[in-house]
Amino acid sequence: MSKIIITCALTGSIHTPSMSPHLPVTPDQIVTHGLAAAEAGAAILHLHARDPDTGRPSADPAHFMAFLPRLKQGCDAVLNLSTGGSAVMRLEDRLAAPMAAAPEMCSLNMGTMNFALYPMAARVTAWQHDWEKPFLEGTDDLVFKNTPRDIETVLTGLGRDRGARFEFECYDMGHLYMLAHFADRGLVQPPFFIQFVFGVLGGMGPDPENLTHMVRLADKLFGDDYMFSVLAAGRMQMPMAAQAAAMGGHVRVGLEDSLMIARGQLATSNAQQVEKVRAIVEALGRTPATPAEARAMLGLKGADRTAI
Repeated sequence: MSKIIITCALTGSIHTPSMSPHLPVTPDQIVTHGLAAAEAGAAILHLHARDPDTGRPSADPAHFMAFLPRLKQGCDAVLNLSTGGSAVMRLEDRLAAPMAAAPEMCSLNMGTMNFALYPMAARVTAWQHDWEKPFLEGTDDLVFKNTPRDIETVLTGLGRDRGARFEFECYDMGHLYMLAHFADRGLVQPPFFIQFVFGVLGGMGPDPENLTHMVRLADKLFGDDYMFSVLAAGRMQMPMAAQAAAMGGHVRVGLEDSLMIARGQLATSNAQQVEKVRAIVEALGRTPATPAEARAMLGLKGADRTAI
């Protein structure tokens, strides 16, 4: 119960540069944010890449390699690469950098879903780049594709063949049943690290009863063979993190999930959010896990066995 893994998702693919001047975009910014977040107490850094000139989400391995080796050299945090990339990317593009880097850990969305970001477009009055507004508005007709075949491709290519463990991102209860299906097939082994995702339009809303229901269902499906973590997009980021910590779970924060540190106040860094959630979980009697402790808890292969 005591040790709690804090994950920090540095930049993501949802928010656009016009939404906050503090969103890390360039390799230097991602490294600066990542090292500071690790110093603040994040045991895992969840990573996406962006085109440094436009800020657009990128699947280019060169964009990942512009910051991955520097993060690995500068801190001991677990480097967790997204296989989701952006919902507008093809699966083979999303997997290019993780396949090359062979990281300890990857994220994996456990189902196809609507991924609607278009309400965000109405909140921005001045755009830095011409791609941002059409990208957001176009998500009213966007399906984030993660079929069983896609999931099996990730599990075999990155898990079986490269030794990665997974942050299983579950946006709805059906995603837990999909994870149980692949566990029954022997393609994933415990302990399962399940990230309950709340607040994305198309998935679960950030309601406390949704979290308690997901935990009950995961208990039924996986018994003692799993650990859960919680991320909540937007203003419920910290309240849901507090509930997760109080229930014995783990937490994820970061500018991928919320640009704010308080109502009406932009976070100036990822580390600021890590520091805030660390204070919350410590007040609840939890102790942030070190990267070494997180590796042991999750059964990771170790940073020395990556290709980064």
